[in-house]
Amino acid sequence: MTLLELLEASDAPVITDLIAATSAQPAVGKFDNRPTWDNANAAPAFDLGSMQWSDSKLSRVVFRDCKLMGATLTGLTLDNVLFEGCKLDFAAFTRIRASGPTVFSKCTLTEATFAGCDLNRAVLDDCTLRRTEFEHGSYRELDLRGNDLSELRGAGNLAKVIIDRGQEAELARALVTELEAVFGDDLDDPASARRR
Repeated sequence: MTLLELLEASDAPVITDLIAATSAQPAVGKFDNRPTWDNANAAPAFDLGSMQWSDSKLSRVVFRDCKLMGATLTGLTLDNVLFEGCKLDFAAFTRIRASGPTVFSKCTLTEATFAGCDLNRAVLDDCTLRRTEFEHGSYRELDLRGNDLSELRGAGNLAKVIIDRGQEAELARALVTELEAVFGDDLDDPASARRR
């Protein structure tokens, strides 16, 4: 029995969701037993949007150019996992734990939410973090170098992250926005008072 036949026979919810999420003979036809979801040469694109994946461990997995928009990932342990060029907009990451190298590279995470996550020593590189929210969690040594941090939310929860010196102003801007701080010179401006 091949690995694909074993997966098709499985009644595990995550496997059932993956099979249901693909409409696709092309994805099955190109399966080569490597731990990767790679769309570089696949047509149509591998779309895992609105997928719900929970209480699993992913080890030595590559997600490349995948669409996981609106996905709900809960209670996952990530060990040697790469998300490269993925669209993760509106995704909800809840109680995700990076137990080994975990990298998000060139991904869009617009309005994605990380809640209760342990992303210690994970890396986000050249990602779009527009209104990405970091709720309570552990983000020690999360490497945020190479990203625009000015629009992220939950800046106060990002204690001990790694940033470049040039990102200091961006992180400060995000914190000022989060705190809804008002500049003293704006208090005297009647137009500014109307916006508050």
